[in-house]
Amino acid sequence: MKIEQIIRNNKQWAAKKLGENQNYFTQLSKDHKPDILYIGCSDSRVSSEELMGAEPGDVFVMRNIANMVSSLDVSAMSIINYAVTVLKVKHIIVCGHYECGGVKAAMQSKDLGILNPWLRNIRDVFRMHSTELNAISCEDEKYKRLVELNVREQCINVIKTSDVQLAMMKNTVKVHGWVFDIHTGNLIDLNINFKDILKEIQKIYQLDH
Repeated sequence: MKIEQIIRNNKQWAAKKLGENQNYFTQLSKDHKPDILYIGCSDSRVSSEELMGAEPGDVFVMRNIANMVSSLDVSAMSIINYAVTVLKVKHIIVCGHYECGGVKAAMQSKDLGILNPWLRNIRDVFRMHSTELNAISCEDEKYKRLVELNVREQCINVIKTSDVQLAMMKNTVKVHGWVFDIHTGNLIDLNINFKDILKEIQKIYQLDH
């Protein structure tokens, strides 16, 4: 897509919004109170707001390669802190997707240079679940299952943060693990019981209250 076309598209979009509601941008600029923090992949085929049918202002978004949540990532930790303590989001969604290039790269035994430290986090997920994954003979199915397990582990990393633990204990935020099926366009809820996971996590990551 050419840059000039993007500018033209933007003008058409803005005109359409004003045509539907002449106060649209005035209202949009007044406040920022999204109910959802969405943590997803940077893949250009997966547009967070569009696939949820959301509008600007509805979702606070963090995206990176393979929807990772690392305690060493200052940006991720800052976003989660801001979303929970300032924006007071009610839901945190970690959303992976099938055909994820980052997950596929992590399954390959090759040197990928600067990507190695990042992909090591996904390889750790493979290692933790190697018995289950190695029992899957079909590579495509193994790949899809690793996508799902990676979402689960990143949700757990979200819950390990003090801000989210405290909010979950107060029942002010819920964590969700989703996968976007790029073949069908459907969102799949992995239906992970994060209340039980919180109890397990707190045996090791217990906070003083």
